[in-house]
Amino acid sequence: MSKPKFAMYWSGSCGGCEIAVINIHEKILDVDAHFDVAFWPVAVDAKVKDVEALPDGDILLTLWNGSIRNEENEHMAHLLRRKSKLLVAFGSCATEGCIPGLANLAPLREIFDTAYHTVSTDNPQGIHPQPVTKVPEGEITIPALKDRVHTLAQMVDVDYYMPGCPPESHQIAAVIDLVIQVLEGKAQLPPKGSVIGAGGSTVCEECPRKRNVKTITAFHRIQEIAPADPELCLLEQGIPCNGPATRSGCDARCPRVGAQCIGCYGPAEGVIDYGARLITAFASVINANEPDEIERILDGIPDPTGQFYRFNLADSLFKAGAPAFKKNGH
Repeated sequence: MSKPKFAMYWSGSCGGCEIAVINIHEKILDVDAHFDVAFWPVAVDAKVKDVEALPDGDILLTLWNGSIRNEENEHMAHLLRRKSKLLVAFGSCATEGCIPGLANLAPLREIFDTAYHTVSTDNPQGIHPQPVTKVPEGEITIPALKDRVHTLAQMVDVDYYMPGCPPESHQIAAVIDLVIQVLEGKAQLPPKGSVIGAGGSTVCEECPRKRNVKTITAFHRIQEIAPADPELCLLEQGIPCNGPATRSGCDARCPRVGAQCIGCYGPAEGVIDYGARLITAFASVINANEPDEIERILDGIPDPTGQFYRFNLADSLFKAGAPAFKKNGH
């Protein structure tokens, strides 16, 4: 009997998720032993036309990493959804939009002007890339950018979500083990829509630092605290740490070594809007009672948008900044 088919695809992303999969070391041999790799552009020579020729649902499992930034990303999302029994939004770009999602703060024209007309770009003719360019041999086409960054689930139906920027390799290995056990009839898949390869609590629950010292009168960049207390909660030292709103699963790797959590595992279970939850958590450690004083201290956070929505803007209640919606015709 032929083995079930596996696929992995990247769209608007940096490639870190692919590296995290390779970093499972010898566990990758289990993937080869139990699956035929039908499509994995970064690792094997497979063409889109090969995927298009497959019957719908012929691929058992597809890991999709990357946000939806252009028309090609959208096309591939619909194609792999049709061809896959199980489609997993893999990594922060697919689940939340991640760093590319911060482009949603600006309209497309401003993004192009910044990329092609600032001091780092030599472009004296002011040329912008065009979706279609006529040449003597015919037409050259490139994918057009969409008005804003979307998550995978904003485009197609998703079966499971695996957060992380990138997902931890040991979590990936655990998910692979689960899928293999399911194939062997030894386990069952979790309910559709579940978050896999992560915890159900917050980074704070994994962090060994002591908490409940609410004496904050100002927030600081971590380099301004010299030295930080190695045992006390970073947030309660005035260092903006996103642990209270971030899903567990990374073993609090950053806070354990004195770096604040930046939120790469996404919203914890039950968090509706990541930024709103963080504002509440930050306000709770401030040593002030008057709303004006609390607001003044919160205003001292160096980069509020980057702090609260670095990974999550595209999947937040906002989705994008007002200028992007207004100028893109929404």
